[in-house]
Amino acid sequence: MASTSAKPTVILVHGAWADGSSWQKVIPLLLKAEIPVIAVQNQTSSLADDATATRRIMNSVEGPIVLVGHSWGGAVITEAGNDPKVKALVYVAAFAPKAGETVGDQVGRYPAPPGLSQIKNDGAGYLTLSEEGWINDVGQDLPKDETRLLSVLQPPLAYSTFGDKVTEPAWASRPTWYIVSAQDRVVSVELERALAAMMGAKTTELEASHLSLLSMPEAVANVILDAVAAVEAA
Repeated sequence: MASTSAKPTVILVHGAWADGSSWQKVIPLLLKAEIPVIAVQNQTSSLADDATATRRIMNSVEGPIVLVGHSWGGAVITEAGNDPKVKALVYVAAFAPKAGETVGDQVGRYPAPPGLSQIKNDGAGYLTLSEEGWINDVGQDLPKDETRLLSVLQPPLAYSTFGDKVTEPAWASRPTWYIVSAQDRVVSVELERALAAMMGAKTTELEASHLSLLSMPEAVANVILDAVAAVEAA
């Protein structure tokens, strides 16, 4: 259903090995603030597929959009966010490739965090994370039962996504916000800080795991609401 609200609509794009329920603790906080919000369900099969799915949701919305991406979702909003309705971008421990650059390029530029050693290849082109990786490296600040559940629910990630190139980065022409997870063990913290600086993003650093959207949802929601307020004031 198309939004008819004059307020910006927040569109949330999840990361790899996840789905839209990644935002389950952030969404109620945005709804409480009377902000229209939609979570995209991506296949994590390719950058093109995920950008198409995100654009499909964007096309259903009337009025301004604040596009939010977590982790791999940062590459997706970078590629899909050039729609003129997109007025702001929020990156949550997320990748933000330049034109012609890939997520693999950004990962390879920094020492590998420990969580990357927990990736399992099924031999058919798809990757998953071990349960130990989820517990110790992805969501180490969450209850163990919660991270074990996330491990069970994870969809596989196509290995080829690491080689998919961004065409025109949306962050180059829009205001950006960036949340750095200072205790990230699956995406390089140094990379996150460098990307935030490169984009000139309004940056918030949280003492959180890669899953700050689950361990510190209030702080994440506050950054998104700050972007919404900036769009409303523009």
